[in-house]
Amino acid sequence: MAERRRPRPRSARVVRTERLSASLVRVVVAGDEFADFAPEHADSYVKVLFLHPDGTYPSPFDMERVRAELPAEHWPRLRTYTVRAWDPATRELTLDFVVHGDAGLAGPWAAAAQPGDEVLLQGPGGGYTPSPDAAFHLLAGDESALPAIAVALESMPAGAVGQAFVEVHGPGDELPLEGPAGVTLTWLHRGAGELGSRLVEAVTTWPVPEGEGQWFVHGEAGVIKQLRRHLRVGLGLPLSQLSISGYWRLGVDDEGWRAVKRDWNQEVEQSEASLAS
Repeated sequence: MAERRRPRPRSARVVRTERLSASLVRVVVAGDEFADFAPEHADSYVKVLFLHPDGTYPSPFDMERVRAELPAEHWPRLRTYTVRAWDPATRELTLDFVVHGDAGLAGPWAAAAQPGDEVLLQGPGGGYTPSPDAAFHLLAGDESALPAIAVALESMPAGAVGQAFVEVHGPGDELPLEGPAGVTLTWLHRGAGELGSRLVEAVTTWPVPEGEGQWFVHGEAGVIKQLRRHLRVGLGLPLSQLSISGYWRLGVDDEGWRAVKRDWNQEVEQSEASLAS
């Protein structure tokens, strides 16, 4: 059987940008190639392709040809971003980027993006949507999970109850979010403290309500490892109630994290199984 080809990346152009907070920049893109774009989940995402400035790429863009014809150093670098909003009428796609000065790849691009700039995107993917049948909801994450948490809050039924914990650098990174009155939103400010320490403390000391809840927990891999142990071993929660993963890993770029993520996840699962036995 022939290997299935991935869909060709969609071409879009920047429509507008907005500085949301001290660390977040919103970029809105649009394009005719989004006619069949249909994000289905609260955590729907796209992969943004960043081309090498010295690369000569086929038109239309074809990843298989790129890998076959170009040296590896000219292959696009991919960064994954949650779909913050999608307007099918205008075909406008909204993405929020974490920006820390000149550090990284996607952040500086977003900070410097101008209307008319071209961008290539793959997707959408995703798999988490708040269940209307859940007894309660727990949402937890850092800035990387903030767009998905925002979409999840907006998509919950009016009668939903639960808690959302979002760890950000400081008050300047808080955003107005809409959600059910029964879901409490708590901002956690790390300041100069250890990354994730406030998030871990908040989740591990949260009094879990009765009933079968739904948990969305995403962020830095080391922090998620601690939270997984609490949820899977400490509380004995089945994976069927959890959407949990490391969106990124401190000290490792996205390519490096993707290269080891599967093995890392397997080690974490084996460790949890050993502790639970």
